[in-house]
Amino acid sequence: MNNTEEKIEVKEDEKHLLLDHNYDNIQELNHPLPSWWNTIWAISIVFSIGYFVYYQFMGGPTLVEEFQTEYSEIIVKQTEFKRKESLFDDSYYQKIIADGGLEKGKEVYEINCLPCHLKDGVGDTGPNLTDDYWLIAKGTPESIYSVIFNGSEENGMPIWSEVISKDEIYQAVSYVMTFKNTFKKGKKPQGEKIVDK
Repeated sequence: MNNTEEKIEVKEDEKHLLLDHNYDNIQELNHPLPSWWNTIWAISIVFSIGYFVYYQFMGGPTLVEEFQTEYSEIIVKQTEFKRKESLFDDSYYQKIIADGGLEKGKEVYEINCLPCHLKDGVGDTGPNLTDDYWLIAKGTPESIYSVIFNGSEENGMPIWSEVISKDEIYQAVSYVMTFKNTFKKGKKPQGEKIVDK
């Protein structure tokens, strides 16, 4: 290590920036902040004053109030979307059937419906789907779709639209329709007798 003092050279155009003090032979240059930075800093102070006044003294909404407003808008949109999706579309249903919906519906049924309605729809916790009595639905694709989509809390039917896709609901409907009036031995009839016209 060299103990000889090194001469500090300050460039001619920086001499005016040299501060009038030193610590341990260290001298500092006072480079000012760029003007764009100072401008942003000044704007942020003005903004913060306005922000504080608005939210503290002029009745600006709290975070909870903002959340409640936005959440209520979301609920309205979700409700409208669900209402539209819950409407049965026969042309879409026919398209699903033509696209192998029956085979896919069997898979959907076996994964989701089998525990309550058993194999071939003879009923267990859920009603027998093979007779001409219907507890909630009316034996039509439209009414079965509505029951699967919206569920029935009082009858223990889950809201399947929260679990499976729209296509899977249509596929399940197509498969459930194959049980209709097959009159397989199972759970006793429940609900209203529906006579096809």
